[in-house]
Formats: sequence, structure tokens, C-alpha cells
Amino acid sequence: MHILQQQGWKLAAAALLCLICPGIVRAADETTFTKEQIKNFLLTAKVVKSEGSSKGITHTLRLTLTDGAVTHDASFQAVDEHTPLKQLPSGTEVGFVDSYKYNIAAYRLAELLGLDDMLPVYVERKWQGNPGSLSWWLPVKMDEEERRKKNLKAPDLDAWNNQMYKVRVFDQLVDDTDANLTNVLIGEDWKIWRIDFTRAFRSQKDLKDPQANLVRCDRQLLEKLKTLDGKELAEKTKHYLDKDDVKAVMARRDKIVEHFQKLVAEKGENAVLY
Repeated sequence: MHILQQQGWKLAAAALLCLICPGIVRAADETTFTKEQIKNFLLTAKVVKSEGSSKGITHTLRLTLTDGAVTHDASFQAVDEHTPLKQLPSGTEVGFVDSYKYNIAAYRLAELLGLDDMLPVYVERKWQGNPGSLSWWLPVKMDEEERRKKNLKAPDLDAWNNQMYKVRVFDQLVDDTDANLTNVLIGEDWKIWRIDFTRAFRSQKDLKDPQANLVRCDRQLLEKLKTLDGKELAEKTKHYLDKDDVKAVMARRDKIVEHFQKLVAEKGENAVLY
């Protein structure tokens, strides 16, 4: 009877564990865990495999992590380039920075704005002696570049557009000079993810063609932008953004809010906010 009871408990425990953490059977997905659990996993799980990523120019590595129960991949970027002058296809940039730190800063800013569900969780961690950003590997089926090449359309265009409006607002706020179609990932049910901010947070305080890029805005996001506090942002992004970076973000925030308030006055709230 004792043996049968033990077997019964083992089966029940195994079934319960699979319900709680299906990542034991398959690679974990982002819906299985809370963001705090994901952060903890990224910070503490053991790296058991690494390979180069097929995309990007910042030598991104795809690491496989395991904590003994769950195995999941993560994206590691260690780039941290600071150059007084950098010749780029778009021209010469003064004070060029390409840094993993901006990935973490972007995620923390997104948390303040309630947009962190559109970014993978980013943490700082060392790998092979190098500090870098480590992010949850996302379950995606294509990026925006592939979607356009295949001329595919989301089944729910309104839902798709509403996501893209948020992405465009965030891109303007962080001033990413390398925002490109491969950094917009598309998951199941046409969920959009925005990744890779290593060339964001420039000192530029003007918006980039707001008439074309800032057409509509989520109501909650606009309210979050209005109440975004520079001191809170500085504290939350400490070690990742300097004072000038924060000032530039807040200056762009002011112009984004002003832009949408002007649009609402011209076109009406329902035409601009959703």
C-alpha cells in the first residue's frame, strides 16, 4: 500500500508540475511565466549551448539556458562601442554609441509606459567574461521584412494597426537610428514584438517626420506619456542612460504629447485616440 501511495503521489506531482510549468516537456513560452520569473531565469539559469544568430550586425549570440527543469533560448548582445566619429551609410555620426545597455534602458522605459508586453524581457548578465543584455527568445514566425516580401496581411487589420501605432510612438521616444523591419517580429496571432535598441537614445530632441509616423495613439499610452517623470526614468535607467540621454527622452516626450494634442484639436479625439 505504501508503494502504491508513493507512485500515486509521484504521478500527481508530475501532472501538477506539467500543468504549472509545461516548459519541462517543451521549450517554455512567454505565457507560462510571469515577467519576474523570466528575469530570474535569465539571470540564474545555466548556459548549456551558444551559437551565432543569423541576423543582425551586432554579433548577437543565441544561448540555450536551463535551470534543470526548464530549457529555453535567449539572445545575448555584448556590443558596447563608443566612437567620437563613425562613418555610416547615412553619413557621419558624431558621438556614436552602439550599446547593449540601451536594450535594458528601452525595456525599463517600456515598463514605465505599460509597453513592456511588446518587448522581450531584457536583463544584464555576463557571458564568457563579457557583460551584455540577455533577452527571452521569442516564439515568432517571421519579421516585418519577411511579411512585406511575402505580401501577407494580418487577419485583423485594426488590431495590427493599433499595435504598430504603439511601436511608432515608442520608436520616436527612444530615437532608434537603426530601427528597421527585421527588428519588428511577428508572433502567433499576429502579435508584434519590438527588439534590438543598441543604437537608440540619441541626443536628437526633434521628432522624425511626426506627420507621417505619429497618426494615432492609444489613450492609455498617451496618459502614461503625460505623467512620465524624468527623475523616475533616471532612477529606473541608472547605469544605462546618462543625464543628457534622459533629458533627450523627456524633450521628445513633450513633443509627442504636443503633437497628439494638436491632432486631437484638429481632427477630434475619436479620430486620433483609440
